[in-house]
Amino acid sequence: MTTYSPRALFLAVTALLVSVATTNAVASKAPGQDNALAPAIIDDLPANYAADLDGDTRRLVERGRYIARLGDCVACHTASDKRKPMAGGLALETPFGVLYSTNITPDDETGIGRYSFEQFDRAMRKGVAADGHNLYPAMPYPSYARITNEDMHALYAYLMEGVSPVRQPNRPLEMGFPFNQRWGLSMWNWMFLDDQVFTANPEQSDAWNRGAYIVQGLGHCGACHTPRGIGFQEKTLSEAGRHGSHFLAGETVEGWRALSLRNLWTPEQTAEMLKTGRNSHGTVSGNMVDVVQHSTQYMDDQDLRAVGLYLKSLPASEHDQPLQVVQGPVPAITPVSASSAGALPVDLLTSRGGLGYQQFCADCHRSDGAGVHGVFPPLAGNPVLRSEDPSTLVHITLTGWRSAQTASHARGLTMPSFARLSDQEITDILNFTRRAWGNSVVQAIRPTLVADMRKRLDVRTQDNRPFETPRLADLLKEPNAGQLVLGAQLNTHTHELLPANVGNALNCASCHLNAGTVADGSPYVGVSAFFPSYAPRAGRVISLEERINGCFLRSMNGKPLPLESTEMKAMVAYFDWMKRETRPADKVEGRGVGKIDTSIVPNLENGEKLYAVQCALCHGNDGEGIRNASGKWVYPPLWGDDSFNLGAGMARTYTAAAFVKQNMPIAFKDHFPLGQGGLTDQEAVDVAAYFSHKPRPDFAGKVRDWPKDKKPVDARY
Repeated sequence: MTTYSPRALFLAVTALLVSVATTNAVASKAPGQDNALAPAIIDDLPANYAADLDGDTRRLVERGRYIARLGDCVACHTASDKRKPMAGGLALETPFGVLYSTNITPDDETGIGRYSFEQFDRAMRKGVAADGHNLYPAMPYPSYARITNEDMHALYAYLMEGVSPVRQPNRPLEMGFPFNQRWGLSMWNWMFLDDQVFTANPEQSDAWNRGAYIVQGLGHCGACHTPRGIGFQEKTLSEAGRHGSHFLAGETVEGWRALSLRNLWTPEQTAEMLKTGRNSHGTVSGNMVDVVQHSTQYMDDQDLRAVGLYLKSLPASEHDQPLQVVQGPVPAITPVSASSAGALPVDLLTSRGGLGYQQFCADCHRSDGAGVHGVFPPLAGNPVLRSEDPSTLVHITLTGWRSAQTASHARGLTMPSFARLSDQEITDILNFTRRAWGNSVVQAIRPTLVADMRKRLDVRTQDNRPFETPRLADLLKEPNAGQLVLGAQLNTHTHELLPANVGNALNCASCHLNAGTVADGSPYVGVSAFFPSYAPRAGRVISLEERINGCFLRSMNGKPLPLESTEMKAMVAYFDWMKRETRPADKVEGRGVGKIDTSIVPNLENGEKLYAVQCALCHGNDGEGIRNASGKWVYPPLWGDDSFNLGAGMARTYTAAAFVKQNMPIAFKDHFPLGQGGLTDQEAVDVAAYFSHKPRPDFAGKVRDWPKDKKPVDARY
């Protein structure tokens, strides 16, 4: 059962009465997530125009559809199953009960089909329905009151002529006394409602005024981003007047921090964020995901830039809870080693938070905090990390995240919940990110804050499998911590730290995910207990060192490590640390990558399509891999000279398919810790057959493979 602190109750009332933060209380599923080949955007705003509309009326209706986009009507007035757009039924959950959005299709009985324009206008500006009852301001009529008469007529025309009527009765409130009493809303309107239409500022440009009109009115940005007063009203609806400095200065609602929008980015950066859901500073999260998906991505470029221009003009306010950063030089950074894996925080490998970040976060956000351009958001300079209020940061870590799915970024990306980490682990990692890469936020997060939010959000972990993920942070407890950390580091930065031994762009962690700590991702847990052991490919008993060197020769197309080298000893020590209590006869949960039925016949045409939709984002359109701006490898090639050679296990279709089935694509589902998996067995075989048979380096030692045992059916030679 969910419990609520006094702060949560305050914020919930805020959401109930005024904020559209409640409009997305029931998260919708990202379109296309159930079909690996269909990540295309679903346009869920109806355009069912009557056939007999004349040209002028059709243009008016189309203009109204654009107005409905700006107002994000479809997000609230469509149930989560998306089957009946604008017919209402979306549950808006609060601690006091549930509100349901209403049917605004032109159905005469259950919708607004009998509304005159005057009645519609009154509902939009004053929050009073046709029969005279007051609407809850979860529908942001205080902002909609600023809509011009012309735009209101266009919106009315669209809802009456461009939307098909749906016969669906409105659901009654599920709220107890006194929250089910609407009479108090009349008094609230008398005290707080300003129903004046937007008036342009003659001292500002047309673009500035257009941006102000969208932000203050149809965009209703202040509903989430403006602080509240004692009556839970927005303290102001514009930048003007005595309370104007409060406008868009930021607010925290139901565990999400809506940042101050005042002078936040350049107009171009704001436009990019609203159009694509991301820019060089980060990505949208929480309720803004749906705002971008349903509304702002459809705005024309002129309007987007106008919004950015207006927001840029608002000076930082004393009421902001700003991106508080210690002034002065960027904290010292040091390369990992002489060969350098890049400029990294000095305590990345010497603190529990740094090692936790390296294990659970760096695959997407990178060790240097730069993220992956166009894919995963940077953490260096990220406003969510730099905000003094860490609500959004903790919320995302506990509950997960998904990106906005837009025309420019059709493949939705996810971050899984990390709720299975302890409060202290989450605290260590988040505080590390808030002081790394020059972020340097003053106030540290405490475990009690994480625990409180975990309770308030009623966060529960779903995976009860017995695999225990080793924590790299625990390496620091060991007497040979330096050697063990080096072993882990050699796994994650192999080709950079051992250039004489690695002949391509791969690391050990390319196949042994998160330094060998992921269930079904070829983990190292217990592995050293099974060596020496018989290897069919070699036809003899081999040692752990020989197995490691086999990967250098094949997967990394390189040269073996000397058996007595510091690096080999560090890697073996790292394996032995993960041995735990495993005995040779034990069956280790999560070991390997599973099996795929070798009778499945690959469909190469489908594999090519799958690769383009789900794999190219990280591995390149032609399997060439991804590099960062400085030329360093981010994600490895899947074919070509810089990929694994013909003797690697991943060059075999069904071995590759098993790996793909369990571990790829990352950020596609919600599996811990990489959001990985999601393809069917057939899809995994199809895409594995496609990339495994692409050109790649030969392997001279292949003539000695399987001297005694039967060669696998999918061997390439």
